Amino acid sequence: MSEEAKGLTYADAGVDIDAGNALVERIKPAAKRTDRAGVMAGLGGFGALFDLKAAGYDDPILVAATDGVGTKLRVAIDTGQLGTVGVDLVAMCVNDLVCQGAEPLFFLDYFATGKLDPAEAAIVVEGIAEGCVQAGAALVGGETAEMPGMYAAGDFDLAGFAVGAMSRSASLPRDVAAGDVLLGLASSGVHSNGYSLVRRVVERADLAWDAPCPFGEGSSGETTLAEALLAPTRIYVKPALAAIAQGGVHGLAHITGGGLTENLPRILPEGIGAEIDLDAWTLPPVFGWLRGTAGIADAEMLKTFNCGIGLVAVVAADRAEAIAETLAKAGETVTRIGTLTEGAGVRYRGAL
Repeated sequence: MSEEAKGLTYADAGVDIDAGNALVERIKPAAKRTDRAGVMAGLGGFGALFDLKAAGYDDPILVAATDGVGTKLRVAIDTGQLGTVGVDLVAMCVNDLVCQGAEPLFFLDYFATGKLDPAEAAIVVEGIAEGCVQAGAALVGGETAEMPGMYAAGDFDLAGFAVGAMSRSASLPRDVAAGDVLLGLASSGVHSNGYSLVRRVVERADLAWDAPCPFGEGSSGETTLAEALLAPTRIYVKPALAAIAQGGVHGLAHITGGGLTENLPRILPEGIGAEIDLDAWTLPPVFGWLRGTAGIADAEMLKTFNCGIGLVAVVAADRAEAIAETLAKAGETVTRIGTLTEGAGVRYRGAL
């Protein structure tokens, strides 16, 4: 019988349903790691069920967030180092949720590719599960889309979706006022913003991704440039929730694209600005290398990168010391970086 007479199958068109099923089976243990109170049904159904009452909420407000990893994903794909981008994906969503005062409850992912490699996809999803464990959120489902002709060989894209909850009276920001203290929580590196510029800097430096890291502790030669730049985004959820529960936290700002310059004003009321002391913390080596290699001006650095501060807590002045201690006990590196003032916008003193 001729090829035409046999008729086409979905596999002939480039979509392997069996590969998708194999991936689901492989990631079930990773998803199981993330179980938490409230999960009723997870992978395998047409939808995931979550019981808010079982999670401890009687009068909750739901909060939702979605994000991706940006062009940091390009670095991971090009180098085959896929183990941490899943953590980045979760971090970008759940760090936003906690800035609203919400506890992340569950997470879903979307993984799209031209040709599914179950082993590679499983590595990514296992990273997502690790991020969920760090955030206390359940990985309850997702979508794996195999779309021939939409992606170049070996390419894929990621998106994440997180849902959290808070008591009706606990939303942030609230009571933000001049005189509040700004506590900066250290980042773990570039996190997941600005990688289009990072990639241009690496190109200008004429370095391969497997070259020895030229900055910081990695410059001893034991760490490659790619490994250093793929350090996963820090997840601040549990320390931030502990600080919120303590009282005195008026607002939280996740320092992502736009840096301190654009993200902090998002939680400030009209007529309130911020003064930040750039001498309060030391610019991490990765940012010094980026700045020096490409001649990036301080103003551009501060509105593109986190520059070493991944989350800012706006706190009551009389609670600042106690909140900083709580955050430090939870494993954060905390620096008093400034105060809120009358006026508008972010003003800097000192230099990076």
